[in-house]
Amino acid sequence: MYPQMLSDRAITNAKSQAKPYKLSDSGGLYLLVNPNGSKYWRLKYRVKGKEQLYALGVYPLISLKDARRKRDALKKLISEGLDPKVHEKQQQEIEADQSLTFKSIAIEWHEQRKAKLSDGYHKEIMRQLENNVFPVFGEDIVSSIKPPTILKCIRIIEERNALDMAKRMLQYINQVFRYARNTGRIEINPASDMRDALKGRKRRHFAAFTYKELPDFLKILEENRPRLFRQTVLATKLLLLTFVRTSELINATWNEFDLENNMWTIPAQRMKMRQPHQVPLSRQTLSILNELRSLYPKADYILPSVFNWQKPISNNTVLKGLERLGYKGKMTGHGFRALALSTIKQKLGYRHEVVDRQLAHAPKNNVDKAYDRADFIEERIIMMQDWADYIDKLKEL
Repeated sequence: MYPQMLSDRAITNAKSQAKPYKLSDSGGLYLLVNPNGSKYWRLKYRVKGKEQLYALGVYPLISLKDARRKRDALKKLISEGLDPKVHEKQQQEIEADQSLTFKSIAIEWHEQRKAKLSDGYHKEIMRQLENNVFPVFGEDIVSSIKPPTILKCIRIIEERNALDMAKRMLQYINQVFRYARNTGRIEINPASDMRDALKGRKRRHFAAFTYKELPDFLKILEENRPRLFRQTVLATKLLLLTFVRTSELINATWNEFDLENNMWTIPAQRMKMRQPHQVPLSRQTLSILNELRSLYPKADYILPSVFNWQKPISNNTVLKGLERLGYKGKMTGHGFRALALSTIKQKLGYRHEVVDRQLAHAPKNNVDKAYDRADFIEERIIMMQDWADYIDKLKEL
């Protein structure tokens, strides 16, 4: 403990003079009073026999009590052989380094993408980074990460035979490094030329049969053998009729539907590309929706779980139903999108851009981007009814 030589009253009453002067407290602490009336706390100390001066702050922002507390903390550092100014600089460098880890920059990059992606897709990206990348080099300073470290991460994923995941993670890693370079954290992107390092594989598409197999499928689905829950049958029919993504269907709620105007509007936060999407409803689709409404009139979801109607059916419900119908490896929920795209173009004669707009695909090139600004809603309304009628005709075969 140091003797207390100053008081708050003495400091308050200290008047400015023609030259700066000091009001000493104890332990090297003093208040410097300047001619303009400003008052600054200073600590005088010695390290290795050399006198040093440390600025503690401005009075009254830093009170007498605060100044003494800071003095005691700094004196403790000095007693341990540390120079407070050197220690402060080292702490600042550590804090700066922590803000420059791959993980911290990835979180910043991820937040920048939030407005462009659906909530589910946005959260999934971070979950994948947390599971696959951060454990390997998330805490490393971004400028210290070299291609071999990135390759090690990718190889760990490939060893699980998760080759699609490895490719996706390399894409995300590359985007994070590109963001770090564009924001001045690094000069060179170490992941920019690593695509050739990935293990090759044949491109895998979601399983989907062709229109030639559709009549048999419709017959099996109508007969419902072996028996599936009614929600599963109706969900499968809705995927076939609307060809939306499975997640977009199972999470649909009744407030998204305008049944009077035969339109389903999927809000932006549930769409992969963060844009609202309209799905015209055919008469056949409306009939299914009316049946679902009668089954669970109090449910918010159009496809509530049979076990808990306050939650939607599982994301794998349709896939498991297709497997029970004998279509394992032959058809998936996502496969209905490929089926609709090819069949509507080939059999119904609609232009690619109209079908593609209904699929809500992201534009792949400048031509697609130009078409993406077009809505084609009138053509899509007619197309969706033609598609439903075409399916009904196939049932008669």
